[in-house]
Formats: sequence, structure tokens, C-alpha cells
Amino acid sequence: MSKVEVNGAAKQSPERTRRIPTPGKATVLAMGKAFPSQLIPQECLVEGYIRDTKCVDISIKEKLERLCKTTTVKTRYTVMSKEILDKYPELATEGSPTIKQRLEIANPAVVEMALEASLACIKEWGRPTDNITHIVYVTSSEIRLPGGDLYLASQLGLRNDVGRVMLYFLGCYGGVTGLRVAKDIAENNPGSRVLLTTSETTILGFRPPNKARPYDLVGAALFGDGAAAVIIGTNPIMGQESPFMELNYAVQQFLPNTHNVIDGRLSEEGINFKLGRDLPQKIEENIEEFCKKLMGKANLKEFNELFWAVHPGGPAILNRLEATLKLSSEKLECSRRALMDYGNVSSNTIFYVMENMREELKRGGEEWGLALAFGPGITFEGILIRSL
Repeated sequence: MSKVEVNGAAKQSPERTRRIPTPGKATVLAMGKAFPSQLIPQECLVEGYIRDTKCVDISIKEKLERLCKTTTVKTRYTVMSKEILDKYPELATEGSPTIKQRLEIANPAVVEMALEASLACIKEWGRPTDNITHIVYVTSSEIRLPGGDLYLASQLGLRNDVGRVMLYFLGCYGGVTGLRVAKDIAENNPGSRVLLTTSETTILGFRPPNKARPYDLVGAALFGDGAAAVIIGTNPIMGQESPFMELNYAVQQFLPNTHNVIDGRLSEEGINFKLGRDLPQKIEENIEEFCKKLMGKANLKEFNELFWAVHPGGPAILNRLEATLKLSSEKLECSRRALMDYGNVSSNTIFYVMENMREELKRGGEEWGLALAFGPGITFEGILIRSL
């Protein structure tokens, strides 16, 4: 019970009544996150990046300064550090074949962050690790066989018959894809508990600026590193588990003839991205119909009667979505805050938004909401969520 002041006297106000989960529907039971140790304030990024890459082009520096302001990002975490660049100076050298070095850094870093996020999630969940029956492991930052899912399962001490699913190189929509896959596993395997973890680093894409690759500067100004984890299950055990969101209905959809709008290619120098300027417009043109498809499952009609957990790919996408759906300004606040605090952390970011949303919903609010993410394809991922 919380206290409020009424005419100078303290009175007890009742806490929001918890909703009952729908039997058989997947619920989010716990959440955790993790970051590398290096935190970079946005105002320090330009000088550091220009210094580390030995860039002497003033026009590039000025452009990066402008981009850093327009992204709205305030702080980000990164695996990249002075120590790494001292050990691997070739990472900051144009044209160097460095994929081997990048993977030497990224592969263990991704698992380390996933492990930390998973341990935080399991601690919040409060049940033994041998109750975890499945892992869904999402990353676009690691390449090896066996994959990080096996390393993570081993380091967590999970059973050797844990069911493992790897989702590689989905980009920014990977977190919501992971939720959809975990939902399907949980709902089709009664009693199962699915650990979904996402982990990303920008190591594969770090390189010196080049006017022939303008998107490199966007990446430098926008993206960050980190990990997240959630545990998904149906029919939560009351008194032992604390569900706070129900994953009611999920949809994935790609937009025909848009596969070149977001283009990523792996080379000997790392991964190269190209992002079409028409991405926000493509999302704007298709988002209303996509949202209505999700909302129809609960007979929902009004966009402003929902809560919104939207992957903040960048401020332009959030602004277009807000304007197109005529959302009130506070509806995307959780997304904007995640972008400000962490940058775009690819597949992880939706969970930072959901964590912000969880805190908002504790104080009351809408029963229904949408989790949305967009990425290569162009692919739309969406889940109709019910607050519990």
C-alpha cells in the first residue's frame, strides 16, 4: 500500500489489482540486463572516435557531431576500448583484413554479457536453473560453431538436454523474434521455462570513417553494446513466480521488394551496413495496417488506448510512427528513454523498453499494448501484450 496526502492527512491508496494470466498463454516471468564496463557519454564520443581512428578530415568530424546531436542518445556502453585498440591497432586501419581479430574479441564478449544478463534474470525469477528447459539465443555479433547458446548453457550449469535455438543475424527485430519463438515453445511444451537471451556488440562494424561509407558515421553515433534476458513460461506458479506481461498474439511480416533497404554484408574487414533513407517512410506506409492486425485479436480499436513498446531504431522512426498513428506524446516515452540511455543496441533494445514499461505499468495504466520492432527485410515483428 502506498501513502498519499489528502487535506494534509496521510491515507492509504490501494495498489493496482493484478490481472490473472490467461491459461496456456506465455508470460514474461523475469527480466535481466547487462553491459560492458565502458560507458561513453555522447558528448565525449566524437573526440574519442576521431582520435582512435586517426581521422584528420574536419568535415567528417563536423558531420559526426551533427549526427550525435540528432540521435538523441546521451550515453552508451561499448566493448571497444583503448586496451583493445592497443592490442589490435589494425582495427582502426582502413582496408585491413580483421575479421579474425574481431571475432576473437566479439565471441567471448557476447557470451560474457549474455551470461551476466541471464544470471540477473534467473536471480529475479527465483527458481533453480535446472528448471530451465529451453534456451533461445539471439545475436548478430558472433560467428562460430558451436554457437554461444552452448557456451551459455554450459556456463550457467544447465541440464545437457536443454532445448537450444540460435537466432543469428536478424538485426534490430531479433529481440521480438526471440519473444515470438519463446512464446511458441512455451505454449507447445506445457510446464517448460524458456530462457531468452540477446547479446550484441558493435565490434564487427567498428572501422575508420570513409566518405564512401556514410552509414558508418550513423552507426558510430547511434549504436551501443549490451545484453538482455527474459524467462518465458505458461501457467505461472503463484507464490513462486511473478508474471508481469502476457504474450498474447504474435505476427511477423516482411515488405516485398524492400530487401535492399537495410543491407548488411560480412567481409574480411568486418560487417558493412547500408541503410536506405526511405526506411522511415516504408515503416510509416505499412505500420497502421500491421498494428491493426495485432489489435484485432483483442478487438482493440484505438491506438491511444494501448501502451507501446517500440524498438527505437532511431528518432526518425519513432517520430514517423507517432505522427502516423496520432499517438499522444507520452506513448513512446519508454522507447525514447531507452534510446537516450543505451543507444540502439540492436536486438536487446526492446527489452530495455519493456523494462521501462514495466515500471510505468506498476503505477497503473492500459491493459493492452504492442511490442514492435523493424529490421532487415524490411521485416516487421509485433506482439500483442497484456499487462498483468
